[in-house]
Amino acid sequence: MSEPTIICPNCKTEIKLTESLAAPLIESTRRDYEKRLAQKDTDIAKKEESLREREAAVSLATQAIDDQVAEKLLLERAKIVSEESKKAKLALQTDIDQKARELAELQDVLTQRDVKLAEAQKAQADLIRQKRELDDAKRELELTVEKRVQDGLSATREQAKKEAEEGLKLKVMEKEQTIASMQTQIEELKRRAEQGSQQLQGEVQELELEALLRGKFPRDTIEPVPKGEFGGDALQRVIGPLGQPCGTILWESKRTKNWSGGWLAKLRDDQRTAKADIAVIVTQTLPKGVESFDLIEGVWVTHSRSMLSVALALRHSLIEVASARQSLEGQQTKTEMVYQYLTGPRFRHRVEAIVEAFSSTKSKRS
Repeated sequence: MSEPTIICPNCKTEIKLTESLAAPLIESTRRDYEKRLAQKDTDIAKKEESLREREAAVSLATQAIDDQVAEKLLLERAKIVSEESKKAKLALQTDIDQKARELAELQDVLTQRDVKLAEAQKAQADLIRQKRELDDAKRELELTVEKRVQDGLSATREQAKKEAEEGLKLKVMEKEQTIASMQTQIEELKRRAEQGSQQLQGEVQELELEALLRGKFPRDTIEPVPKGEFGGDALQRVIGPLGQPCGTILWESKRTKNWSGGWLAKLRDDQRTAKADIAVIVTQTLPKGVESFDLIEGVWVTHSRSMLSVALALRHSLIEVASARQSLEGQQTKTEMVYQYLTGPRFRHRVEAIVEAFSSTKSKRS
């Protein structure tokens, strides 16, 4: 194998590259490469340090972003809690205001009851006083006649007596008739006084019924039943959303310890006389088997605690029936169709569904 050669750059002479000549070159080249390698290691170390610094900066930035997001979440959660608290306070205040209005209405009813009681007591006292005055006047009249007869001369005694009797006879008859009339009134007053609180309670219950209906349905016309015309306590004339009359409900309030089946037939007769579409009895004592309300022999019977729910359902159904009456032409007489519906099972089930929905909503609000 031939030895390697190099060309002299100056004289262009080919020189054999012996070990003695190559050693310095190799050493110089080795040192140069080691120096370059050390420089590479330094550069790589600097790059690694820069990379670590950049990673630390990214970590700090990520942590700052996480902190900002957490802070925003806390602020939004506090805002939501504040808004919901305001809504709850507003709903509570609205409910309190409604209860206050209902309490004021009941207080007005009690005030009216006290006024009626005072008027009845005053009327009784006036009648007793008038009777006493009439008795005194009659006795005074009799004494006056007797005195005039006794004081007259004996010659004219009979004439004087006759004149006195004739002159006072008419007045005596008028007084006696007045006394008899007052006696009848006093007896009637005594009878009413014996009934006492029961009648007053009935009147108060009628007023409460009218007040509740007016408060719940201000658009409708609530009329007390005129005394002596027919039975029942109040007529509710239902007015639709467009101001159109939609039907009439006859209400009767009972406050007794026992239920009477005779009330049903009596109120049906009153319903026909009043030309009402629906008849309702509000009672503290329900028939056996009835928990809160039911349709019995064509008459709705409800406890006072369910009265407004039943009234709402009946009124809503009357408005619907009034709207549907136009489509009944040519099938049967309108009156017959409406009566069959109002006293049939479909109407009853509809009313029950409306009452249940209303009661459920009211329970959730409470």
